[in-house]
Amino acid sequence: MLKTVAAFDRIGEENAFAVLARANALAAQGRDIISLGIGQPDFRTPEFIVEAAIKALRDGHHGYTAANGIPPLREAVAADLHKRHKVEVSPDNVMIMPGGKPTMFMSILMFGEPGVEIMYPDPGFPIYRSMIEFTGAEPIPVPIREENGFAFSAEETLKLITPKTRLIIINSPANPTGGVTPKSEVDKLVAGLEKWPNVAIMSDEIYDHMVYDGEKHVCLLSYPSIRDRLILLNGWSKTYAMTGWRLGYAIFPGKLYDYARKLAVNLHSCVNASAQFAGLAALTGPQDEVASMIAEFDKRRNVVVDGLNKLPGVSCVVPKGAFYAFPNIKRTGWKAKDLATTLLNETGVVTIGGPDFGILGEGYIRLSYANSTENILKALGRMNEFLSTRKAA
Repeated sequence: MLKTVAAFDRIGEENAFAVLARANALAAQGRDIISLGIGQPDFRTPEFIVEAAIKALRDGHHGYTAANGIPPLREAVAADLHKRHKVEVSPDNVMIMPGGKPTMFMSILMFGEPGVEIMYPDPGFPIYRSMIEFTGAEPIPVPIREENGFAFSAEETLKLITPKTRLIIINSPANPTGGVTPKSEVDKLVAGLEKWPNVAIMSDEIYDHMVYDGEKHVCLLSYPSIRDRLILLNGWSKTYAMTGWRLGYAIFPGKLYDYARKLAVNLHSCVNASAQFAGLAALTGPQDEVASMIAEFDKRRNVVVDGLNKLPGVSCVVPKGAFYAFPNIKRTGWKAKDLATTLLNETGVVTIGGPDFGILGEGYIRLSYANSTENILKALGRMNEFLSTRKAA
């Protein structure tokens, strides 16, 4: 019998893709499925970005590139960060990635091993914990609480740090909750981290364009005291509706950058060349369609929150960012995953059970409002009929 290393018995996955597969199978059977599950914009990639990729291929850009990305794109990333957040970033610290997950993978590999602790948000993106456990490190959940508007608490986070802590993962705007942590809490966290100079930080800011109600995204690159141990994760997937292009970037400090470059050489060689030229066009071209998409998400956010708060046994705080709502379903009597599964099977509405995002996700489900207002209203209607007539088993 083949014997694999024990780490593969510990690795998890992102159940949203399993739910998507189930939904697609039902749709293939002729069922009317409304997907509020997967975190994917329902907009097309802007046409000028698509054309830039086609032009790159026609111009002969279909070979290998440098492992860290083409220089014009790294320069454009640095310029964009300076324009939006007023931070100075050298293109030499920018690494182009095939999506956001490789940055998580590399960052956790750099610090994770048996005997150390890595902190991550719970509920949070499931790949954080999966990769931490893969390395043998102990995952330490940082509670993300509804009563805080699903922002992290700096005080609670700092109390969880021990001499074994190597890395803290933070995510704002957040998946799955839509929570946005205010600057006052980020300030407290950074000030507290000065007592722990050996703790690295990975800040997942993939939703940084998507903030509402006058909130402002706080980029951790704005804090000089942690720049030498900060890894920033970002990319094009959500902002430019480019999920399938597999294009992201990271900012790595100091010697961590060369570690990441070597991992890239070993892992994926380089990022698809034409996708990089598409990413360059996205950053340097007009941003009108981005603004329109975010304005539409904002409208849908209000529709989905208003509708959820009218459902029997359901309450939902207003998410301040991303394109997710994380309603509390405890008063329905249903367990979260049971409810999500039954909603899909019986009503055709796709949601994700909160426990797929962590232990503290029980009692919640995640809805993505990256779907049309018409479909959102139809889904809410089906959910209302279901919850009005069906009791938990």
